[in-house]
Amino acid sequence: MYNYFVNKNVVHIFEAEAASDFASVMTRVPEGMEVIIERDAKPVAVVRSAEPIRGRPISESIALAEAHAKEMGYEPAMDPDFAADLEEIIKSRKPRNISKWRLIREEHYRSISH
Repeated sequence: MYNYFVNKNVVHIFEAEAASDFASVMTRVPEGMEVIIERDAKPVAVVRSAEPIRGRPISESIALAEAHAKEMGYEPAMDPDFAADLEEIIKSRKPRNISKWRLIREEHYRSISH
């Protein structure tokens, strides 16, 4: 591992080291470290803790809605125009095309495995 001093919470490592011992990279991340993986002295990837999920889980939202309906004494109804618009959006959405990303990932793994 090499690391030039920029920030004590940032570690720079070579791609080969990250590939050969990724477990050690992952042990640093929960401790608040940011690991920059470099190839030919250029950053190619950054590994850091995921951002905390903002908002509330859908289960909590449903529980709050049910409690509110119980408190009010009736179930709120969705506006018919909004419901129709929402249904149209759902019907017209197209599936994501991830084939390009899959090809890029496969090419990358082939290039580093040789």
